[in-house]
Amino acid sequence: MPITLTLPEGLLSPEEQAEAFAGLTEAVLEVAGLTGNAFMKANIIGSINVLPKEQVLAGAKPVAAVFVELKLPEIALATSAAKKAFIEKAADVVEKIGAGRLKRENIWSNIVYAPEGAWGIAGRSYGNSDLVKAIESAAA
Repeated sequence: MPITLTLPEGLLSPEEQAEAFAGLTEAVLEVAGLTGNAFMKANIIGSINVLPKEQVLAGAKPVAAVFVELKLPEIALATSAAKKAFIEKAADVVEKIGAGRLKRENIWSNIVYAPEGAWGIAGRSYGNSDLVKAIESAAA
């Protein structure tokens, strides 16, 4: 379940970037009710994109902003409440780490869903029921 964290250079140190990514990972697990699930935790992957300051924009102007994108299979965080909870937790995580350097209004998040059968892990295509089985097996 890839997370993409995008921010301008100098906003967060490399250690803070790693802390933010770890916090976002825990937010996904918590909102999905899967804290401690080994299969899910191992498959929350992603990247941290640090761009030159002039390449992170809002209102067509450079801004100290953070963008969080979460990609999921259709079955994950499917309810409005779950989506809202993740977006709030993501903003909380990033805002806390960027204390004083980042305004909450400059934190944007979105959630993108992969269609049924379009999720791949280790070269294997997973449908929704396959993912549910893998998640449940890890919890057992």
